[in-house]
Amino acid sequence: MKMNLSNYLSSDLPKLISRRTLALFILLACTAEAYNSTNEGYQITQISPEPYTQIIQRTGKIDFARVVNLSFKTTGFLTELKIDEGDVFDEKQLLAALDTSELRAEKNATYARLLQAKRNIARVKTLMKKNLSSQHELDDALTAVETARAAYRVAYYNLDKSQIYAPFNGVVLKRNTELGELQSPGVGALQVANLLNNLIVSVALTSEEISLVHLGQKVKVHITHLGIIEGQVSKIPAIADSRSHLFTIEVALSDTSISKSIIVGQLAEIIIYSQSQIFVYRLPIEALNAVNKHGQALIAVEKNNKAQQQAHTIFKMDNDFLYLQSHENSNSIDVITQGWNKLSLDLVE
Repeated sequence: MKMNLSNYLSSDLPKLISRRTLALFILLACTAEAYNSTNEGYQITQISPEPYTQIIQRTGKIDFARVVNLSFKTTGFLTELKIDEGDVFDEKQLLAALDTSELRAEKNATYARLLQAKRNIARVKTLMKKNLSSQHELDDALTAVETARAAYRVAYYNLDKSQIYAPFNGVVLKRNTELGELQSPGVGALQVANLLNNLIVSVALTSEEISLVHLGQKVKVHITHLGIIEGQVSKIPAIADSRSHLFTIEVALSDTSISKSIIVGQLAEIIIYSQSQIFVYRLPIEALNAVNKHGQALIAVEKNNKAQQQAHTIFKMDNDFLYLQSHENSNSIDVITQGWNKLSLDLVE
């Protein structure tokens, strides 16, 4: 027989126990009622079919996409070196220069020969008016002028290329020469790299993973002390490495430079999300009850206000999620993700 609180307080029982004991009794009764309600409940999550998204996570090193080897066009002794390894420079800044004494003398000599050839044309034309020369001599004089002009242009070009100017805003990676050394044409004196949009992360993928990426695909790049920035796939090899049989792709880092706390050579994590045409149910891994003898996943669902267990074909599993096979037009399912272990479930195939 139940007694409400007013009748209880008006009865003779409060005379036998203190009000403090009574309050403790009521608190314990309420706590027990709440505890039983929590244990009997379970959590339901509605799961709908979605395209399977495979996540590829790899770690690679940050590097420059392109480097440039700067060298002199002509032979000469190095007299100026304005930059050293690790130094940052601006576009059109003078980086190094040769002793130009010999080159200037050669330019002046070719210019003098050009002037002489031009004067010779005037002399031949004057003689032709007096019938003392011929058209053949005039043609030879004209040819001599063109030859002298070409020689002068080469001498001028060689003098101009005796200095190395920065082709862009960049940084010096290597310095392969010293002041006073004799420079040879085509031998790299400085190795430099552009600082603008020239950073990449190289990572190796398997043959299965390489089929899930394409040029221009957006990816996430996690860099220590910088967080997650955006990148995109900029290079995909046509063949795998002959030793590792892996495909090394390049991910270009968007709008970054070395001044933004990125150090070439440090590690970076690449996260690629690749969506397929296969539809699955993506469940939290804790929703998995068990795996039956057929390799199917057993999950608890609520159907018609009744909890029951179902078997589904497993597509894939990872540490966080269970992926079950479905179709684009499959119905949503109400999955019991928590509390299913406290229920008595009947297996429904």
